[in-house]
Amino acid sequence: MKIVKIETAKVSIPLVTPFKTALRTVDSVNDIVVRVTTDDGNTGFGEAPPTAVITGDTQGSILSAIQEFIAPALIGMEIENLDGIMKKLHGCILKNSSAKAAVDMAVYDLFAKSCKKPLYKILGGGRGEIETDLTISVNGIEEMVNDSRKAVSQGFRILKIKVGKEGRTDVERIQAIRKAVGPDIKLRIDANQGWSAKEAVRIIRTLEDMGIDMDLVEQPVNAHDFEGMKFVTSQVYTPILADESVFSPEDAIRIIGERAADLINIKLMKTGGIYEALKICSIAESFGIECMIGCMLESKISVSAAAHLAAGKGIITRADLDGPSLCREDPYTGGPVFDGPKIFMNEDPGLGISKVPAFGDCWNKIK
Repeated sequence: MKIVKIETAKVSIPLVTPFKTALRTVDSVNDIVVRVTTDDGNTGFGEAPPTAVITGDTQGSILSAIQEFIAPALIGMEIENLDGIMKKLHGCILKNSSAKAAVDMAVYDLFAKSCKKPLYKILGGGRGEIETDLTISVNGIEEMVNDSRKAVSQGFRILKIKVGKEGRTDVERIQAIRKAVGPDIKLRIDANQGWSAKEAVRIIRTLEDMGIDMDLVEQPVNAHDFEGMKFVTSQVYTPILADESVFSPEDAIRIIGERAADLINIKLMKTGGIYEALKICSIAESFGIECMIGCMLESKISVSAAAHLAAGKGIITRADLDGPSLCREDPYTGGPVFDGPKIFMNEDPGLGISKVPAFGDCWNKIK
């Protein structure tokens, strides 16, 4: 299976409700989808969201990176030469992690198809089912409480609460949500870099003193403030999850070595795809540090790739893969089944995605 073509297309999928964090407000998924075709007619799919405030990638930069640098470097290479492809992918252009991720997952899709197995089994997977949380966007307290109650009524047992805009009000938000959903629902608090280190400690300690149990607090301070992360982690009982602070295996080594966080959040758009994410998994496993698998504002293609990674790696103990649940519609056929909080892995080869309307009525050759 030799790569003969790498194509891109734009997709726009409306969200059920606007997605609001301390960094941005978005009302639709506007991603780039990728199709890699081999000389025997098989196709692999990938996806990249433009998340300029986190990765620095825009639609234009993703398209340019793929069309001008990545495609010329990879066309003509054999899919079975996976390591060689990944070295070319990551060496042909610096940064541009989202563009690399989209092509990476399409190549892994094809590689698993060449083995005639679902990707998660190629990655070592024994889990056929994953449970994800659901994100509650930062809004007024009453609206966040109502959104939380609705999520619980839909079967979600884990809520990811977006905060980070106003410290005192953030405490009130979390307190009100905990009271509304009861003690059995897990709360993950995501500040999206919105607090200073001292503010984060004050807020988390206040919540702990109130008896509000939290599964974790995600990225309380600026991504580059490793000292601040270390300070917060050392001063509170609640586990601290590093997200924007960890893009690469080198970042993971630093976070773990400096004891700057208790957990690591892996996102394919930060790592540049599955290849580098697997390195972070190995590093974390070596030190006994559990990981969460997360996503940006992505639709089913790239979230499916993340789900396959999660199902394949036992060190990934938490999932924040609610992207498809936030979308008003699912334009794709095949792949894992996203049923509320449950993700059921497919047994079709590769990612299992069989139809992507952005490329017309194209169906994968291998069934």
